[in-house]
Amino acid sequence: MRKIFISGHNGFVGKNLLIKLTDKFKIIKYVKNSNINIDADIVINLAGKAHDLRNTTNSDEYYRVNFEFTKCIYNEFLNSNATIFISFSSVKAAADHIDQILTEDYSPNPITHYGKSKLLAEQYILTKNIPFNKRVYILRPCMIHGPGNKGNLNLLYNIVSKGIPWPLGAYENYRSFCSIDNLSFIIQELIEAENIPSGIYNIADDDIVSTNELIKLIAATQNKKATIWKVPKFIINYIAKIGDLLYLPLNTERLNKLTENYIVSNEKIKKVINKKLPVSSKEGLNKTFISFYKNI
Repeated sequence: MRKIFISGHNGFVGKNLLIKLTDKFKIIKYVKNSNINIDADIVINLAGKAHDLRNTTNSDEYYRVNFEFTKCIYNEFLNSNATIFISFSSVKAAADHIDQILTEDYSPNPITHYGKSKLLAEQYILTKNIPFNKRVYILRPCMIHGPGNKGNLNLLYNIVSKGIPWPLGAYENYRSFCSIDNLSFIIQELIEAENIPSGIYNIADDDIVSTNELIKLIAATQNKKATIWKVPKFIINYIAKIGDLLYLPLNTERLNKLTENYIVSNEKIKKVINKKLPVSSKEGLNKTFISFYKNI
């Protein structure tokens, strides 16, 4: 049985991956702050400092975890007998905001410490020559969703479940999402297939979904009718600025995440896998929202 060395296994992605991989592989879990000793065939690096929407995280923490740790574990991989390295980055390593469809060819220009630290880790990996018998994959997922997910989707769900009208209907935005089922499927394909080239790959579902559509999907899982108000944008922007000062749930950054267009191309990864992704965005999102409903 092949062995997988995995860091960050206690996170949302890690917990879901372990469910998929435990029956097929022997899992070696990295213990935080311990020495990195890779005695495995495959390395999956999930460890990372997530983006803090409240901006309370010391910037050094992003670089220590997202860059320095990735550098250390990648060096150990190169010196080990492991043949596959899968490291999790983010689409935010390429761009925090984008007005076009994001592909892997986009020239990176992150503006947050989160995105910059992820990009530094990518760049370090790419500076090293990959031995002929090894494969290295840098994955850039967009917003990941699935049962147990936390973040902006929970915020949206709580608003609808409490019967609060959605006030951002004036924003006609679309964005890509990434189902945990599709992400797990892709990782298994990268491990099992031997002909997928090393490189950077965006990870996203096939469909794009607007925030207004999300509100309607959430309402449908609760057998409710969505209430969407088109409050003028200048009023919402003013409220968000107050949120910046008072650390309210709605601040400028969260407003941008909820209302911006952020469309990610998954064509590169689909072409090399040459298989259909198992679930659509709406199927995965419905699964996520139903899990929220069951946990109320």
